[in-house]
Amino acid sequence: MTAPTDEVDRIVRAWVSQRPDLDFSPLEVLSRVDRLSRHLDRARREAFRRSELEPWEWDVLSALRRAGEPFRLTPKQLLQQTLVSSGTMTNRIDRLVGRRLVHREADPADGRSILVVLTGDGKTRVDAAITRLVDAEATLLSGLSRTDRERLAGLLRKLSLGFDT
Repeated sequence: MTAPTDEVDRIVRAWVSQRPDLDFSPLEVLSRVDRLSRHLDRARREAFRRSELEPWEWDVLSALRRAGEPFRLTPKQLLQQTLVSSGTMTNRIDRLVGRRLVHREADPADGRSILVVLTGDGKTRVDAAITRLVDAEATLLSGLSRTDRERLAGLLRKLSLGFDT
């Protein structure tokens, strides 16, 4: 019995027949990662859309939600977590304030600073989005056992550690 094949297998076989001098094992891995990334991107966008959030809004709101009670961070902390410029973050905060998903308040520890605080509506939307996201991602991984998921997560972690420094 032969193992099932996918489009990447067909592409690699065609390349091997044309260029047998090359090692196509990187293509076998990273082409699949790229294809899976596209499926994940679609699933994420749908989860956010159903929660009436844009992906950039999710980035900010989820950072605030993960901070825990009282769900507030400084703009600098938000910058560190979302990796955008200061001007971009200011614009994003302004837009989220306009949608009443966050509000600004004075930092009690430093009267010159502000905190960005998740509102009740913001918390409701980010909680709905994370529930939808986890469900969608579980569906994408449903063909793998828990052991396979853990092994894959470990291998991807090992690979990504080289890029996170």
